[in-house]
Amino acid sequence: MLAAAEKFFSNHNALPTMPEVASRLLRSFDDDRISLGAIAELVSKDASLAAKVLRLANSARYSPSHNISTLQDAAAALGMDSLRNLSLAACMCGAFPSVPGLDRTLFWRHSLATAGYARILSRMLQLDADTTYLAGLMMRTGQLMMALSDPGQVADVEKHAAEPGSRFSLEMHRFACTHADVTASLAQHWHFPSTMVEAFKDANAPMEIRPFSLMAAVLHMAEVLADAQQAHEDPVKALNEAVPELVAHVHLDLDYLRAKLDAAGDLSSDADLLLH
Repeated sequence: MLAAAEKFFSNHNALPTMPEVASRLLRSFDDDRISLGAIAELVSKDASLAAKVLRLANSARYSPSHNISTLQDAAAALGMDSLRNLSLAACMCGAFPSVPGLDRTLFWRHSLATAGYARILSRMLQLDADTTYLAGLMMRTGQLMMALSDPGQVADVEKHAAEPGSRFSLEMHRFACTHADVTASLAQHWHFPSTMVEAFKDANAPMEIRPFSLMAAVLHMAEVLADAQQAHEDPVKALNEAVPELVAHVHLDLDYLRAKLDAAGDLSSDADLLLH
């Protein structure tokens, strides 16, 4: 790990504790025999998490045909992937405190959008969609660690990060590392899979890393798309302007991507339900 990123963990009291349910959900990715019922039972062990998942299952985004009152109903309505992804999202939102320098609601709306875009891109490029969704959700969490140490500089980065994808270079100039580097350190502290740790580490400049990491490329592109959405810009146009070499390198079909984004709608709409 970069020493510049590790400095944000010098105070071990500042390291958030990964929720036990999140840790067990993470391990379930490696269990091909895990059942939908087992995931629902795991979520039910955390009353606050279960309540959030029920609220989400009843939200307009998932268009339930009837009121969903139990986690078993929620599991049946959402399916394995959505249940686990939403549960992990709720766990992660709850694991981090509000920090000066970052708007909590905007931050998690952006993180959910990044996760959603990462899942869409991963399906287009034949990556595992669930793992990449989680990586997209985690992508900016390193910035929360940075804000705990230096809220003024982080706020200044956000003030100037008007151009989609510019957060990386602004941070490198100020901190000698990026939020993706700090996220890689956090993921290592939390014993995330090494492939995910490496993807975070490479996500700042994926075209400069060999061997090329497709997951790192997807994470970088997903964040650019989320930046554009938050700035009310055309995401596909912004992506092609920010990283044209990367788009060309992975042979991304931009017309198909636009169709997928149009069909997906607002990928950050769950944030308010997750935060309250």
